[in-house]
Amino acid sequence: MKTLLIMRHAKSSWKEQEIPDHDRPLKKRGRKDIGNIAKVLKKKGLVPDLILSSTATRAKDTAKLLIDKLGYKGKLELLENLYMAEPDTYIQKIATVGNKIDTLLIVGHNPGLEGLVMTFGDKIASLPTGSIAKIYLFIDKWSELTSETDGEINHIWLPEDYR
Repeated sequence: MKTLLIMRHAKSSWKEQEIPDHDRPLKKRGRKDIGNIAKVLKKKGLVPDLILSSTATRAKDTAKLLIDKLGYKGKLELLENLYMAEPDTYIQKIATVGNKIDTLLIVGHNPGLEGLVMTFGDKIASLPTGSIAKIYLFIDKWSELTSETDGEINHIWLPEDYR
């Protein structure tokens, strides 16, 4: 069994309308939410073995702040194709992850992440900004992952759960 943590980037700012979507920064509230979710993940023993993130500023900064707050020493991969990716793009990338990785964290965007949760989960779930879903995947190797893989949503933490 593998554990997939799916995190939608923290709350971003729309203050400067001329900034391209890819370059939007995090809001102060988003930064605070990241510190709080890091505490939850540490308490639950959910420090990932690998983190994959979109290159969008808000996702990249979410991942980097989370790394800092977790004291994470592993690898962060920033991937352009995860920016506004569809579930199949996430699945294709996840299937290339090495088998020594047991817990993988993906940081990205909706609607693709909600679609990914619903692909593997056993219920419909919403992922507002800053939320994180923990999904158990009933596979032994990441390379076995397909859109038909059975999974189970173990928990979804929403920002209001840890503010």
